[in-house]
Amino acid sequence: MQRAERNQVELQASSLDDSLPDEHRARVIWDALEDLDLSGFYEEVGSREGSAGRPAIDPRILVALWLYATCEGVGSAREVERLCSMHAAYRWICGGVSVNHHTLSDFRVGHEKGLGDLMTQILGALMSDGLLRLRRVAQDGMRVRGHAGAASYRRGASLKECLREASKQVQAVKKQLGSQSGSALERHEAAKLRVAKERVARVQKAMGKLRELNASKSPAKAAETRVSTTDPECRVMKMADRGWRPAWNVQLATVVESRTVVGVRVSDNGNDKGQIEPMLAEIGRRTERLPKELLVDGGYAKLESIEHAAQAGVAVFAPPQQARKADVDPTEPKETDSPAVASWRKRMRTERAKAIYKDRATIAERTNADLRTWRGLDRITVRGASKVLCVALWSALTFNLMRWMELVT
Repeated sequence: MQRAERNQVELQASSLDDSLPDEHRARVIWDALEDLDLSGFYEEVGSREGSAGRPAIDPRILVALWLYATCEGVGSAREVERLCSMHAAYRWICGGVSVNHHTLSDFRVGHEKGLGDLMTQILGALMSDGLLRLRRVAQDGMRVRGHAGAASYRRGASLKECLREASKQVQAVKKQLGSQSGSALERHEAAKLRVAKERVARVQKAMGKLRELNASKSPAKAAETRVSTTDPECRVMKMADRGWRPAWNVQLATVVESRTVVGVRVSDNGNDKGQIEPMLAEIGRRTERLPKELLVDGGYAKLESIEHAAQAGVAVFAPPQQARKADVDPTEPKETDSPAVASWRKRMRTERAKAIYKDRATIAERTNADLRTWRGLDRITVRGASKVLCVALWSALTFNLMRWMELVT
């Protein structure tokens, strides 16, 4: 019998570059980043030659790590740190540079501008290569579970009580800090003070968000409004299973022909009405043009939005809402309709419009399913709209990068 002998010492002459084949996805991602401008990430590096401090990690390494990790469905900074010491592809990207989960986590959610610029560059490269044409775009939103506990939502009176308790805690910790001696005890009490101050800041932010939400509500409805003390920007929304949970409304716009994401937005409003105008502005900012046709579901069919899109030269394809009376045809123009709305109703009664509208579910739902199942958008584990947008941009960037690889091969 030939038995395993694992205690024998072997000398192997190899390098990190020999550990991956030439066509490996990690190499493709790295080569793509070398052709893109990452100055938005480098501008935020605080380390400068000739000044005190250790050298910073090259942002290209961190961008490549998160893009590859998102490709593989990894969304945990601790898991990426572990893979960087064990997995050949991650080790190749690092190239001998040591990374920790704190650096990875901060980098993932701290570069909204850099990620936006990178998204614009990739779309520009696709358009210059003739792989992206903005003729028909499908827009849809998906509600993603937020990182706020259901029990953290409180009304105005309860928030005031929380603020009083948090302020008392800060004063108590300050008093205890002054009476402690010893470096270890001082550090421990300083950490407690920092946590107490952060809680006060969160509660104050929640009270500010509450005033903002109640500005246009009646006193009766304002008394029932609740805001989270852990993530004041996260709202409770109705999910796909008809349950109500803290969530974010992630809006995505996907080109039908190339199945490329051209617009990413994050909203704290669970309603899709009014989301057409900001998405068209997002697409125009990134591509410097607007699509000819926009496919959305009935939840977006706000008459003002349809008029706005028509003025911008965009034809909206959305099913009109069913009339209250069963004998009334919702596609029949009304006397109060503007020319743009009347044209939309007439358009949606044609067989051509019905055939075009079928592309919405095929494209938009597929994009949502891919990002939710494979790119880490099944649950948001960060707090704040800016950080949530960063996570959504990483997922969309990875999706576009993989589509780019498919289109050029």
